[in-house]
Amino acid sequence: MEKMVVALGGNALGKSPEEQLKLVKKTASSLVSLVDKDNQIVISHGNGPQVGQINLGMNYAAENGKTAAFPLPECGAMSQGYIGYHLQQSLQNELHHRWINKNVVSLVTQVAVDQKDPAFDNPTKPVGNFYTKEQAENIQKEKGYKFVEDSGRGYRQVVPSPLPKKIVEIESIKSLLDAGTLVIAGGGGGVPVIQTEDGLNGVPAVIDKDRSSALLADRIDADSLIILTAVDYVYVNYNKPDQKALKSIDLTQAKQFIEEKQFAVGSMLPKIEACINFVAGRPKRKAIITSLSGLNDALQGKIGTTIHN
Repeated sequence: MEKMVVALGGNALGKSPEEQLKLVKKTASSLVSLVDKDNQIVISHGNGPQVGQINLGMNYAAENGKTAAFPLPECGAMSQGYIGYHLQQSLQNELHHRWINKNVVSLVTQVAVDQKDPAFDNPTKPVGNFYTKEQAENIQKEKGYKFVEDSGRGYRQVVPSPLPKKIVEIESIKSLLDAGTLVIAGGGGGVPVIQTEDGLNGVPAVIDKDRSSALLADRIDADSLIILTAVDYVYVNYNKPDQKALKSIDLTQAKQFIEEKQFAVGSMLPKIEACINFVAGRPKRKAIITSLSGLNDALQGKIGTTIHN
């Protein structure tokens, strides 16, 4: 039996609630296969497209006098709720279909960050929809949002992405795991909060879900961190004639590739850094980056990129 954190990419969850529900039904089958082998699983997920859509929708409604404005932390919590609901329901249905008696719960999760983190002065985390350069420039002029080109796929709004320091609900997550519950937690990297004299307060930012998933995996002392993305492998010289899939790399190799700037800042780089943070100094730990469709094969060592000491 292994204890593992499985991190699902927000872009793998679709562009609408309808598309998402359809996709997570397929996701549930792969994830329940892990549960069927008596593994302890915590599932985390991204929310980049979803939190951006919620934020834009709420802002539009507020600007047209229909409702009050919703701050970004509240939008993040809302995304945790509806993505968690879809995952939870699909997992429950798949477990029932396989006659597996296991509880599933989605936990709204806060993640503490440092209010002095320099990320607040340098927004880098993509959220929301993809736009053409012209569309992005128009929105930037109108609303003052910052946009960047995202891995050749178009332009996206970027917001601050401070480093996660503490999983606020970690003891609840541990208790649920000990009780045999399949836990969905840390959605969208967690709702970013800071500690003040009056207690915890939400801040307008989005924490990278891979970094917070690595922190979560470390705090529950997981054996494995599995990051599911759009590709079967991590590549060097990505999208070039000499592109090469990496099947197994150690920390020294991973750090060397980072120095060579092999990984895109807005996509693969934080995944590699998260894996390094999780594995470093713990010889028995491993991290795997692969696609959702390749999950079961990756656990058997057939595909995927494994990062180890």
